Parts: sequence; C-alpha cells; structure tokens
Amino acid sequence: MNEKEISEIRRRFRADKTNISKIRGCYVNADKEISSEFFESLGLMATDHVEDILSRMKKVLSGTLGKNLMEIEFSTQQVLESPEHQLLTTLRKSALSDDTAVKEFYEKVRTTLAIDSPYLILLASDTYDIPAYHKDDMESDESTESFSYFVCAICPVKLTKPSLGYHTHENKFCNIRPDWAVSTPEIGFMFPVYEDRGANIYKTLYYTHSASESQNPLAEILFANEIPMPATEQKETFQAILSDTIAEDCNISVVKAVHSELAEIIEEHKNTKKEEPLVIDKQTVKDVLTACAVPEERIQAFEERFDEEFGEQTEISPVNLVNKQLEVNTADVSIKINADRGDLVRTRIIDGVKYILIRADESVEVNGVRIAIN
Repeated sequence: MNEKEISEIRRRFRADKTNISKIRGCYVNADKEISSEFFESLGLMATDHVEDILSRMKKVLSGTLGKNLMEIEFSTQQVLESPEHQLLTTLRKSALSDDTAVKEFYEKVRTTLAIDSPYLILLASDTYDIPAYHKDDMESDESTESFSYFVCAICPVKLTKPSLGYHTHENKFCNIRPDWAVSTPEIGFMFPVYEDRGANIYKTLYYTHSASESQNPLAEILFANEIPMPATEQKETFQAILSDTIAEDCNISVVKAVHSELAEIIEEHKNTKKEEPLVIDKQTVKDVLTACAVPEERIQAFEERFDEEFGEQTEISPVNLVNKQLEVNTADVSIKINADRGDLVRTRIIDGVKYILIRADESVEVNGVRIAIN
C-alpha cells in the first residue's frame, strides 16, 4: 500500500463514514488469561465512545511506511494451504462472526504476545464501497466494487495516576482516583491490504507503535512470516556495518557524504510527491563510498556485511537510516548540527592532538549567554 491508499482507508474510521456496525474483542488480564469477551453494536453506544474506539482502530493505519507500518507478504503456497492464511480469510469472510475462528485468534495472541500490562484485543470488520472515478480523476458517488477487510488493534490497559481535580458545580477541589484506561494500540494489523483500488490477499499491513520492538514472535504465529527488522535496529545495524567495514577509512567526510546522499534522496522523493514508498538498496551506499575514494576492498566488505545482516535483495527505507541532525559525540562532548550544514564541521590533528573544529561565523551562545571569540 502507498500513503494515498492508506489515507483512503483511514478516512473510513469516522462515525459518519464507516460501515463498521459492531466491535468484537476480549480483555486479557495480567495473568495472560482471557477474563471477558464482547461483541457489541456501535449503534447502542454513546457517540463519544464510538469515536474513541474508531480512533484507536484508525491508529493501526498511522505512522511512517517502513517504520511503523510494514507489509508482510504471503507466498502462493501459504495463500493456498497455510492454516495462518486460512484463519485470516475465515475472519474476513465471516465479518468476524465465526466464533471458532475468533477464539483461535485470541489464543494465538494470548499465548504469544509479550506485553507487561493487561490489554484489549479489538477487532472490527468493514466493507468499503469503492467510489468510481471519472475521466477527469474526480471521485464519483457511484460504486462498482467493494473492499472487505478487518482490522485488529491490541491496546494496553494501564492504571492512571491519582491527581488533583476541581468540581466547578460544587466549587471545591477533589481527588481523582486511579483507574484503568485503554491506551492507544501497541501493535495491530489490517488484512488484506488495499492496492490498486482492490484487495490483495497476498499481503497484510502490520503496525507497531515502537520503532525498536516489533513483536516478531507474534507475527510468526499469526502470519508464519518474520517482520522486517525494526527501524531502530536497522539504523544501529547500518551504523555498525559502516564503522566495522570501512574502518580506518571511515572519516567524517564519508559519514557526511552518506548522510547527505540519503537526505537528498528523501527530500527529492517528498518533492516529487510519488505515491510509492521510498526504498534504497546497498548499491546506493556503494556509489557514495566509491565517490569518496573508499578502497575497493572496504566497499566489498561493506557489501558482504550488508547482505549478511539485511539480506541480498533487501530494500530499506532511508528514513530509518539517517538522523534529522548530524550528531558528533565523544565521551565528554555532544554536538548537534543542522543536517544541511555539515560543511561547518571539520576534523584536524594539530601537534599530534585530534580536534573537532566548528566554523562559527555567526553569534555564539554558551548557556544562553552570547560570547565573543577573540
């Protein structure tokens, strides 16, 4: 799915837009036991409750592609034979009304998911009447196709802190007691994905709130597939590959060049407003290393290590690999520089001592005090 397709489905999760009539789910307590189940009509709920529930379901379709949102692809054999895909298909086709399939799904989550608090499993099924488009690309109220799917959101239930309140009608202060509140989803997914204005049963869209933890064991149980490496781990692994393989040739110019190239690719993609998610492969980085005159044996070592850590044909979102700012760190000093001003920083050896030099053409402040450099 691209960003436009995700946004199109996200708009469904409003009380005046959706065909979702019921919400199904269960409560898993601190002992990892299902203590209650529900299958309730949204039409019988208060409007604010409906909006709160739909907003949590919509959160599963939020975030950055390749970081919070990842597509998991099924093989043809899995679609034809695997029990994992058959379960998802049964849940979808029954609009979550197949009790046996729903209970099997609950058990898979309950016995695998590692969360330190009680949580809710929320399930919602929707059928989207896909609007037709005229030749001028204007959306029409007419519809010839429909897209049926379901969304799962797994929301931690956490105890709130006691706080001080104030009752205006009684004109006095009061204590607000701790209570259990449903948080935004930690993980979730949508099946199937919405591509080219229709269903693609070969993929599911997986959501994780954390960029460092993707709950891979759960994905293996539900989809019999590994999830791509979490965004934080991708960055740390990429940084380690550069440090280890380029070694003594990994100077500040090389790092700035790699960062600058990736940042430029990201900016160009934004400006062209392409709908497809942005990804790069190892060749992009190899070209930068070659331009920086890194020795061929170092580049070959980088390539081999990249294949070993990420996989030979792996494509990665460059957003996961770069910081918003250049960061220079030593044991005692940390410096942050605007990403487009790496030219201000140099490294030098003066009288045998290593230095980081920062050009200071404009005013300089230390602890908020403007200082003079004489």
